[in-house]
Amino acid sequence: MEEMLLIAFDSTQQALRAEMLLEYADIDIDLCPTPKSITAGCALSIQFPQADYDQASSILKSEQVEIRGIYFKRDNEYVRMKE
Repeated sequence: MEEMLLIAFDSTQQALRAEMLLEYADIDIDLCPTPKSITAGCALSIQFPQADYDQASSILKSEQVEIRGIYFKRDNEYVRMKE
């Protein structure tokens, strides 16, 4: 199974904006609830394949989308990626 990453946000507006931008770039995303272990101001997160990390990260930066962080799962816990 392909490794998935998770983007957490501080606002619903930024989550929906990121959803639109990533879908437009043909990145396979899934809107999902933010896990309780991640402290964020928004209940929505976006999951996407790790293979698309470079493209997704570039889009979020160039479009100045405000995110809480990008996380990966290790030993059943979410760990924030260093940027």
